[in-house]
Amino acid sequence: MRRGEVVAVCGHESDGGRAVRGLLDPRVSCVTGGRELFRCVRALRARGEPVCVVPMTLGRDPELVADAARTLLGLSAEERSGTVLAEPFGTAEHLTGWLRAAATRVPETSALLVTAPSGDPFVDADLFRIARLVRQYGRHRTVEVALTGGDPDPAEGVRRCRALGAERVVLLPAAWAAPPVPDPEHCEPGGPLLAASAVAGVLGARVAEAWHLRDRHGDDGLSRGLTAADAHGHSHSHGPGGHSHGPGGHSHGPGGHSHGPGGPAPVRAQDGQGAHGSPRTLRAVSPGPADAAPRGFRRTDSVPRRGADPHVLPSSRSLR
Repeated sequence: MRRGEVVAVCGHESDGGRAVRGLLDPRVSCVTGGRELFRCVRALRARGEPVCVVPMTLGRDPELVADAARTLLGLSAEERSGTVLAEPFGTAEHLTGWLRAAATRVPETSALLVTAPSGDPFVDADLFRIARLVRQYGRHRTVEVALTGGDPDPAEGVRRCRALGAERVVLLPAAWAAPPVPDPEHCEPGGPLLAASAVAGVLGARVAEAWHLRDRHGDDGLSRGLTAADAHGHSHSHGPGGHSHGPGGHSHGPGGHSHGPGGPAPVRAQDGQGAHGSPRTLRAVSPGPADAAPRGFRRTDSVPRRGADPHVLPSSRSLR
């Protein structure tokens, strides 16, 4: 049973944002984020409605989650008392599973071209990793990646698939919206990644879990949301035996990893497996006593967080 109002955050208006609106129940408010999110939640709370905010990323935009959390922090204590932030709609692990399921609908004689809007280098690199997993555990010989607004673009992606011997190429969207078909003679769209019924099911699961955490554990999701883009940086690797990240951090040793007190909780996937959001922020390992920076030294190896103003999303936001 639905509880209160659901607000879906879809980033700046784009083809992806319009695609999200077309798949959602009309009763679900869909906003672009920033000031629109702030005004929407405040208006609903003024009417006494409990509100659950769901970041509608498919696992390629953890900054959308952090931006939503920072925006909700601008509410008054009374307004926040009836507001929860859900886990993101999807993670990279969910996206891999959804693409593998979509691939089963494509004849194995066709090549798969996984398409998505271009993001930062880490976001795009992760898409290549996901495509490799789709190929590894699927039945298609050729699985390539194309980035709308990036390199390779869909037209180049189709040429690569054809050069590898594919007669037909199917565009498999790893995003809410599929790009235009660049070469209708040799390729075709693979349809939406998720049907409206599937979107409704996932959205309902995220909302139910968010209220469960609030009711049972007093967790409104904001603390986890603020660290969504900081989880695991790509700037360092974990070798055999792993290493720890100080008090409250986490260590990666044999058999997996654990988060200490205050660390982010794992995303609960539909199948019950835990999954972490994909990292996008570079983080330097904290220096030990031997290599601590001298007093007055200012570190320059960190990447500033985007969206410092809690009501303003970066102008470069694209839904991923």
